[in-house]
Amino acid sequence: MRIVMVGGGVIALLSAVECVAAGHEVTVVDHGDIPHPAAASYDRQRVVRALHLDDPAATAAGARAVGLWAGLQGRLGAAFLERTGALTVLPDADLLRAQATLAGAGAPSRVLGPRALAEGFPHLRFPDGASAVVEPGAAIVLADRALHACADWLRAHPLAELLPRRRVVAVRGTAVHLADNTRLHGDAVLVAAGAWSRPLLPPALAAELVLHRQSQLHCRVPDADAAAWSAMPTVPSLGIGGGAWLVVPVAGTPLKLSASSAGRVVSTMDGQETSPRWRRRLLDLHAPAIAGLSEDWVLEARDSYYLTHAPTGGPLTVAIGERVLAHAACGGSSFKFAPLIAQSLAARLTGAARPTTLRGVS
Repeated sequence: MRIVMVGGGVIALLSAVECVAAGHEVTVVDHGDIPHPAAASYDRQRVVRALHLDDPAATAAGARAVGLWAGLQGRLGAAFLERTGALTVLPDADLLRAQATLAGAGAPSRVLGPRALAEGFPHLRFPDGASAVVEPGAAIVLADRALHACADWLRAHPLAELLPRRRVVAVRGTAVHLADNTRLHGDAVLVAAGAWSRPLLPPALAAELVLHRQSQLHCRVPDADAAAWSAMPTVPSLGIGGGAWLVVPVAGTPLKLSASSAGRVVSTMDGQETSPRWRRRLLDLHAPAIAGLSEDWVLEARDSYYLTHAPTGGPLTVAIGERVLAHAACGGSSFKFAPLIAQSLAARLTGAARPTTLRGVS
């Protein structure tokens, strides 16, 4: 088969790798470079972990996804996974349930109490009496390196063609129309253009997709604490207000700070510069947890955009024609599960037996 992938982010690239590895011809087209530096998935670090409290299916899928990310390194011939583990601060009432959920997915865990947290991570200040669940198997994907590895592998493969800086204006059946009045024809098409997907989808479907903007800070850490920071697990939840989280500095990457409250609904995309207000807000949010944090730590502030499906609040995968699929991504969750999503999408595009993946990928 000949398959056209519209998009230069993680879903399009991993789906392309799956299809090419199965022997199909693939063309990847994007209005920017491939990978696209403005894509939400183009980032320094992304966390992949299993725990989804009280959701055994998603927890099992998360555990499988970590293994698939590790396997991709061998397929692509590149290193981009750092096994840091993950530390999640939870109320005491949730600790046993979290461990049981992880155990059901075959993911080991352990609990650290207040004393262990204080002694093990003196550069952090956890809430009084806080405990945490640690997942030793969790990891950080060096996202931009992973995307470049996908693109490099595809460029070198005789069954793949990459068309950067070619804007898609419409998808009609399995014909992909470009702004230069050319068309790409395939036996199947995947629209995975991230935040730019809506103009390419049927109006009724596009109206159900909500645009979000997420702010994040990339920070240096003091030299005196650098070894302690790089040796600790990443922290998907600090247990403080606003849903604050951090990704630890590894493999030359900076400390990354953001929060669930730093994602907000917007009407349009108007650049990736983080406003002074949101820089200050993120610093103030994390200051109670990070000793000495100040504006001087910030190396870069960057905003990204992603879509959610309003009825579900998550990603959307839908058929918009015969052998034409659209995947509207949902920030970090789509990146985490991307290898599973790509397997499912590739199976549907090529007519292969569809594997069971995770809830939300139809």
